Amino acid sequence: MSIAQTLADAISTFTFSDLPDEARYWARIGIVDTVGVTLAGASEPCAQIARKVSTPSVGRSLLFGRTERARAIDAALINGTAAHALDFDDCSNTLGGHPSAPILPALFAFADEHAVSGRDFMTAYVAGFETLARIARAVNFHHYDKGWHPTATLGVFGACAASARLMALDAAQTATALSVAASFSSGLKANFGTMTKPLHVGHAARNGLLAAMLAREGFTAGSETFEHQQGFFNVYNGTGKFDADAAVRGWADPLDIVEPGIAIKQYPCCGSTHPAIDAMLMLVAQHRLTPDQVESVVSWTHPRRLRHTNRPEPAGPLDAKFSVQYCVARALAQGRVVLSDFEDDAWADPAIRRLMKRVIAEPDPLAAQQRDHFGAEIVVIMRDGRRLSQRVAKAAGRTSQNPLPVARIESKFIDCASHALSLEASRDLLAMLWRIDELDDLASVSALLERGIEQDVRS
Repeated sequence: MSIAQTLADAISTFTFSDLPDEARYWARIGIVDTVGVTLAGASEPCAQIARKVSTPSVGRSLLFGRTERARAIDAALINGTAAHALDFDDCSNTLGGHPSAPILPALFAFADEHAVSGRDFMTAYVAGFETLARIARAVNFHHYDKGWHPTATLGVFGACAASARLMALDAAQTATALSVAASFSSGLKANFGTMTKPLHVGHAARNGLLAAMLAREGFTAGSETFEHQQGFFNVYNGTGKFDADAAVRGWADPLDIVEPGIAIKQYPCCGSTHPAIDAMLMLVAQHRLTPDQVESVVSWTHPRRLRHTNRPEPAGPLDAKFSVQYCVARALAQGRVVLSDFEDDAWADPAIRRLMKRVIAEPDPLAAQQRDHFGAEIVVIMRDGRRLSQRVAKAAGRTSQNPLPVARIESKFIDCASHALSLEASRDLLAMLWRIDELDDLASVSALLERGIEQDVRS
């Protein structure tokens, strides 16, 4: 049996009863977080441009943050782009990227066109998450290091699997959908720091949904798309650079959404900068540091993470999200890193630019001794000669074993959602999403989203 067929069997027979309590809990967390950051990202230029070139008002799928509706595949593209616009969406250690942003916009778009229960929605989401995680185990981290953007190249399989499950496709149709999705896989790290990075996610959401829709209508595709000599694994990774069996080994044992779980971001910037931010904030709090006391700062990051975050001269707000120098300077200067640090011309603040000159980013000299690549260390040389240091093995919230408090997740949601909704609607939406698996029809979510739009967003 081919890999696509084996995965399809697991996907098509996956049910709500297969979700342990922990999976349902983390699924709610992922849904809450993704809806929040999508609403906050809906007004970003990349999402607005994606909307402009699509066909709003033709279809029934709601565009987050607006009262307009579009065809499902267009809504998936636009909302998927918005979900990743701020780089504030959740992460996965297995994926080396963002698992929920390519999946959930596809599901919400489809749910607006069909009657979908909360249980079926959650089941589809977890099935999509598990699918992209299994394929990630087969190709990472060579795939990641090679320059592919796994959020998109592998996220398309998550969106496809989730959509196929929500459509109740049979195993043969689901296998076809996965094979179609393999030809849609794309996304290059060379475009990090630009609008194209979030577009990767919108593209993956749209194409995953489209692949499932095509398969439902009888479209055909190759049966060995993953393992073929000219299939996904060999073409994207290269001969001998993958473990094909890992894609089908240990399905849901445990579910990846539970272990290692979802990483919820505290800061609206690249996750590879987060341990360094955490370390700097710890030093600021412990020693009441101010910039005038500091001679220089050395930020040590794993080379895999430093490759795309060593940006001493960011050229815009999106670029600043990938500059560990900028993020560490912000943490030192103000004791926090927030959304406004990446809005308008905040990235060009003269005081921050001067402070960045004192921040040196280097490969972690202990990288070879570290079990994983999600840590960082900050070394501060004080003007009085003291040397302060702080190492962080993992940023707070990085795995289910190191979770953020629920109150922190809720405050992040309200902060993000209120960029588009009234405060009352934001609170009502949060309450609804916490019980999403109890909803009879997901249409109630989009109805509340539409009702709660602030007047100034409607224009």
